Amino acid sequence: MTATPLRADGATVLGTAEFTERLRAVAAKRYHDRHPFNLRMHRGELSPPELRRWIANRFHYQRHIPVKDALILAQLDRPELRRSWLRRIQDHDGTADGEGGIERWLRLGEAAGLHRDELWDGSRVLPGVRLAVDGYVNFCRLHPALDAIAASLTELSAPGLMRTRIAAFERHYPWIDPDGLAYFRTRIGQGGRDGAEALTLVLDLARTREQQQRALAALEFKCDVLWSLLDAVDGAGAADGSGT
Repeated sequence: MTATPLRADGATVLGTAEFTERLRAVAAKRYHDRHPFNLRMHRGELSPPELRRWIANRFHYQRHIPVKDALILAQLDRPELRRSWLRRIQDHDGTADGEGGIERWLRLGEAAGLHRDELWDGSRVLPGVRLAVDGYVNFCRLHPALDAIAASLTELSAPGLMRTRIAAFERHYPWIDPDGLAYFRTRIGQGGRDGAEALTLVLDLARTREQQQRALAALEFKCDVLWSLLDAVDGAGAADGSGT
């Protein structure tokens, strides 16, 4: 029987199954689908101004996804890994004008009554949202590829959230053109694929207990980023009287 690898200080390296289970547990327990704002959204309790505020502020996050992916891409040392990660940038930026996830989010904004210019100019972005997004981008800039890739494992929970969100929008927010939901529909497949690929990569890169602990901490950090973003959006509603 093969002995379980030990770290120099005697800490055992988690087996693949246990490490995977711990990563999935972080994503399941700390993902922002449990945030009160998301729960109210999915129950149909958001007013049009609240929903527009969320769309505008979430766009600030969406537009920075290719930026953080480019920072990760620069750290990958094998062509096959770079090709795989490059596809993520293309998924969001598209390969031509009028394509990609950022374009689909702009169309969601338009379907909700927002203008593209006010999404791009950032005039609606809250300070707390800027801080959360900057923190995530800088994390990917300053940390090793393993940490940044592990942070992306919130994608493991994304497909379920997208299905819930589509059903909620169709049922509770019929004033939004269904064509505006294309981003959510597309991310069901993309999120599942990306999460599975990133998980495989993390399992391969995290070969010591210290690396495994860093990967778990990175995923917790990313969950905190998404939670903090919604805290800012929800708090702005309470401050201006448009929230509950």
